[in-house]
Amino acid sequence: MKLKMILMLSLLTMKAFIITAQNHSAAVSGLVKDKNTKQTVLYANIVLKSATNQKFISGTVTNEEGRFTLPNTASGNYLLEITFTGYKTKTQKVFVGTLSEYLDLNTIEIEEDINALSEVIVNSKAAEVSSKMDKKVFSVADNITQSGGSVLQSMQSLPGVTLNDGKVQLRGNDKVMILIDGKQTALTGFGNQSGLDNIPASAIEKIEIINNPSSKFDANGNAGIINIIYKKNKQEGLNGKVGISSGYGALWERKSNLPTIRPQYQMTPKMNPSFSLNYRKNKINTYVQADYLYTETLNKNEFVTRTYDDGTIINQQTVRNRNTHFTTLKTGVDWNYNDHNTFAFSGLFGSEKIIDNGDEPFFNQDYSDRLRLWQFLEDELKTTVMASASYEHKFKEAGHKLNAGINYTYHREDEKYFFTNIMPSFTGKDSFKLLSDEKVIDVNFDYVEPLKYGRFEAGFKFRNREIPTNMQFFPGQNSPIDANAGGWANYKEIIPALYSNYIYETNKIEAEVGLRYEYVKLQYDVNPNHPTYKSNGYHYTEPFPSVRFGYKIDDQNKITAFYNRRVDRPSEVDIRIFPKYDDAEIIKVGNPGLRPQFTSAFEVGYKKNLEKGYFTSSFYYRVINGTIIRIATTVPGSTLIYNVFQNADESSSFGIEAVYSKEITSWYSFNINGNLYKNTIDAFTVTNLYPTPSTYHGEEQEIVSGNLKWNNTLQLNKNLKGQLSILHLAPDIIPQGKVNSRFSVDLGLKKTVQKGKGEVFLNATDIFNTLVLQKKIKGIEFNYKTKDYYETQVIRFGYNYKF
Repeated sequence: MKLKMILMLSLLTMKAFIITAQNHSAAVSGLVKDKNTKQTVLYANIVLKSATNQKFISGTVTNEEGRFTLPNTASGNYLLEITFTGYKTKTQKVFVGTLSEYLDLNTIEIEEDINALSEVIVNSKAAEVSSKMDKKVFSVADNITQSGGSVLQSMQSLPGVTLNDGKVQLRGNDKVMILIDGKQTALTGFGNQSGLDNIPASAIEKIEIINNPSSKFDANGNAGIINIIYKKNKQEGLNGKVGISSGYGALWERKSNLPTIRPQYQMTPKMNPSFSLNYRKNKINTYVQADYLYTETLNKNEFVTRTYDDGTIINQQTVRNRNTHFTTLKTGVDWNYNDHNTFAFSGLFGSEKIIDNGDEPFFNQDYSDRLRLWQFLEDELKTTVMASASYEHKFKEAGHKLNAGINYTYHREDEKYFFTNIMPSFTGKDSFKLLSDEKVIDVNFDYVEPLKYGRFEAGFKFRNREIPTNMQFFPGQNSPIDANAGGWANYKEIIPALYSNYIYETNKIEAEVGLRYEYVKLQYDVNPNHPTYKSNGYHYTEPFPSVRFGYKIDDQNKITAFYNRRVDRPSEVDIRIFPKYDDAEIIKVGNPGLRPQFTSAFEVGYKKNLEKGYFTSSFYYRVINGTIIRIATTVPGSTLIYNVFQNADESSSFGIEAVYSKEITSWYSFNINGNLYKNTIDAFTVTNLYPTPSTYHGEEQEIVSGNLKWNNTLQLNKNLKGQLSILHLAPDIIPQGKVNSRFSVDLGLKKTVQKGKGEVFLNATDIFNTLVLQKKIKGIEFNYKTKDYYETQVIRFGYNYKF
């Protein structure tokens, strides 16, 4: 692509999202000694001043050990002034950056009868966007148009984030690691994104996006990390919040059913009561949070036309009516044993009950003959239990600490599937049952030592993960189910990892260099009677370096550069050997021969602070080796399509992301956020082994795609705020095909009541009902086109009260 075109298009895709961010602050500490005797100086006066006007900022005295700490010091340059009887005033330059929460000045020596004064430049300013290099932080409460929905829905307005088939994508890539409070849990999946659509946004305080994770994080997830932070009140005493929201979706029928099938859901109800309670007193903080989310959803309403090379044309529809009950309970206690030692214990329980009822009719080309009617019932219960314990030791120097923690997760999937296969000459009834118990133990040790110009980090992580699964098939009359493919399998994974990071920061320069070393051993034992797959696994020992650099041109302008290497390990579901219906004639099955894909990522960014606004932009490039994709093939004599994960060859992505935000008046502000990228999948050849070997050759694919989001916020009066959001998604490529463009418009209102303690809201998503998912897929001897009129238009309303 020509550079001129990229630059021109980037101006059209400048963007931003309303972000709640505070001034970065840090604790400044040090040790005062006599220069000649090297003895510590007790009770010396410490004063921090603004160098531009010598204004007093904060002060303290050294303790019995000669140490001092100045907490909550805003980022910028200062004069640190030390005075003590018999000693001359000592003044030195101090710069507080944005990369560390602690700044250790180490030893400061003062002399008798010496008078020296030096100047310092001060640079302290508010930042609407987090100025840290590593992440962007977004308040869920600011997203008025998605209030009352799920975490997944609230993410779709964030910069660089898009949703595709229920999965989160960062910059067009769905290999995203999802964390909850900084940890991987089965609630959102280890290596996948399960459960996001069933976590209520009412439980979440903020969402962090980390496009370029440091070596401190697990190396999995080449697109980056999304960290979901649960609410946790820090006020003294007893306080809490209660709320209730409701709504309706699928307000009218977008496209009528094909003949002879059950009705699709309309006017689907939603309900989300929530409750949180927190008590903080002296050394103890306890909390409990409970959320319940009930939804009825038209989860899928897809119309498909399949065309085979022999001229056969099949028309079909898939209607999935879904009922979901999701309950979460989170509780914990923080115990500040003393000034240097803190213990924390927490537990989480999650229960997700999903019932899907669906119909899938098949007709000939002119709909004159119904060839088949496939009806299904899926009954799933997912249960998650998580327990965590952590210990933090604070050394004498502020910010010098050691953390240790252990996290245990248990996750059960109990799934039952029932299918009625209505053919012209017979009716068959099939079923199968899947039981999976996931047990994960994570242990971590993290060490942080603040330095005069940054900090040093190091740590050790260990994970032991085991997932025994069992699937049993119960075929009926003339069933296409392969009963021999059932049985058991056991997934075992251990991952020890070491990491270290060095962070350096001055008035002009921000830098971080890190290295993570991981050993991974995966053992996958399978039923020896399986007709295709045998026991398989893999192991590797790999380095994952990360480099980040920032240069502050002046107070308003800053440039950054990043590099990291990451990996995407196949999830257990990706290699699961059991065939499972995507629909009546599309079977998905895992591939135990699947291997990790490795990614090298590069990025250069620029940020400019404006009066009542900001602009940021970044160019990024990713190259992936052993790209993981799902390939669809057929076998001779059958119309069934088999979707199997495979490692293709190389793929790459090059793009620009930009943010522009501006407060025009006291009552109106807007932001535009956009992402323009070019995706390329190189030519490749793979062989699907199940149920019999079938070779597929894919030609090189490439496309220029992107998304544009325009968010408008209006402060209609002191207590009433409105929001209008517009989203456009450009066409994009997928393995063997293409996704067409989409757009939507969302509206929201929020009003504070009861002297700020209460809040009511009303919003509507996809008000023009335009967010239709369209795909084109090309396989061997067939192709198909789909249009999915799933539920996107929802009206929600609710009330929250703080006490």
